[in-house]
Amino acid sequence: MEHDHFESSRTTRKRKFQEEDGILSFSMDDLNQDLLERVLSWLPTSTFFRLNSVCKRWKSVAASVSFKLACSRVPSRDPWFFMVDPHLNQSIVFDSAERSWKKLDHPPLLQKDSNQNSMPVAASGGLICFRNLTGNFIICNLVTGSCRELPPLDAAQRNQTIHAIVMNTSSEYSGSYKLVLVYGELPKLSCIVYDSSIGCWEWEAALSRKVENSLEFDSDDDNAVYFLSKAGNLVATNMQRSPSKQYSSVITSKDGEEILYFLSSSGKVVTCNLTHKCFSEYPRLLPVYSEYSIDIVECGGEMLVVLLSEFLESASLRVWRYDEDIRSWHQIAAMPPAMSHEWFGKKVDINCVGTGHQILVCLNSGELFSYVLCDVVTNEWVELPKCCVNGKAIEFMSAFSFEPRIEATV
Repeated sequence: MEHDHFESSRTTRKRKFQEEDGILSFSMDDLNQDLLERVLSWLPTSTFFRLNSVCKRWKSVAASVSFKLACSRVPSRDPWFFMVDPHLNQSIVFDSAERSWKKLDHPPLLQKDSNQNSMPVAASGGLICFRNLTGNFIICNLVTGSCRELPPLDAAQRNQTIHAIVMNTSSEYSGSYKLVLVYGELPKLSCIVYDSSIGCWEWEAALSRKVENSLEFDSDDDNAVYFLSKAGNLVATNMQRSPSKQYSSVITSKDGEEILYFLSSSGKVVTCNLTHKCFSEYPRLLPVYSEYSIDIVECGGEMLVVLLSEFLESASLRVWRYDEDIRSWHQIAAMPPAMSHEWFGKKVDINCVGTGHQILVCLNSGELFSYVLCDVVTNEWVELPKCCVNGKAIEFMSAFSFEPRIEATV
C-alpha cells in the first residue's frame, strides 16, 4: 500500500518536472504562493509594472502584503537615477540595470495645482523628497506613485536659510525614514529632524563650531569674492548652483556617528556631526580665485568631492577623498583627458550623485550637455546615451539616485 502511494507520488512529480534534453523544467503554476512570491521578488523592478497583465494569480501577488515583505528581503537593487529637467512635472529615470531610459507616471499628489513645479531635494532608499513652492516637503515612491506631505515647519523655521536637506531610510521593512535640515547663517547653524516613525519634526538643536588646529572662522570667507578670469571676464566665487542642487548634501555613518556634509556658497565643504551637535570646515581643494565647479557625493559610505577645473588650456574632472588623519585631500579617480578636454572654456556646471561605487555626473553648459557614469574603483568613465522624446534630446540639470522598491512606504 505504502509502496503504491510512493509510486503514485513519484509519477506525479515526473509529470510536473519534465526532463527535456537533459534540462529539468517545471511550470511556475506548480509553485505554492509563498515560493512564487519569493521567486518574483528577485525580478528587476521594471517587471513589476507588467505583473498585473500576466495572469490573475500574478496580479494578486503584486497586490499582496506578503509579496512586499518578500521584496524587502532582497538586500539591494540596481539603482535608478531620477533625472531633473526644467519641466519639473514629469518623472524620467535611467535604469542602471537595463541601461535604458524610462518615463514613469508622475505621482498624483505632485500633479495638484498647489504642488506643481515641486523641486526634488533629497533621496534615500526607495524614496524621493520634493519641496513645493510654499516650502512644504512631499515624500514619494516613484515606482508605486504613493506620496505623503509632511507637516509644515513653523514660521520661524520656514524663514531660515536652508543649507542642507538629506534623507536617511531604515533598511527594515518598517520603512521608517528621517529628513534632516541644516539651516541658519554661518557660523550659527541649527538642525531639525523629521522622523516618520512618530510622524512629526522630532527635535531642533544648535550646532556649535568645532575649532581645529587653532583655526578661527572667518565670517567673510563665505561671501562672494570677485576676480578677473583668464578670458578677462568678471567672475564671482559665490556659486550659482542648479536649483535642484542648491541643498547639495550627503549623510554618512561612521563609528555610530551620523555625519552630514554640505557645500557652503563659496564652495567649502562643511561637515556636521549630528551625534555631537557640532560642525567644522574642510580646507579648500583649490584657491578661492580658481575657476571651478564642485559637488559632493556619497559612495561606499564615505563623502567624496567631484571637481571640474581648468589649467594650462585644458579641463580636468577629478574625484577626491579627504583624509581626516592628515587633514589633506587625495585624488582617487580622474576622467580621461580626451573626455574632459571637450569641456575646456565652456563654463560648465557639474551636478553629481553617488550610489555604491558609482558616480553619475551631469555636465551642463550653454553649448553642451552630457551624463557620465564613473566607477571610482576601476576609474572607468562611460557616457550615457541621450534621452530623446519626440526626436529631441532632453537636457537634464541634475539627478538623484534611489533603489526602485515597491515596498518602500511614505
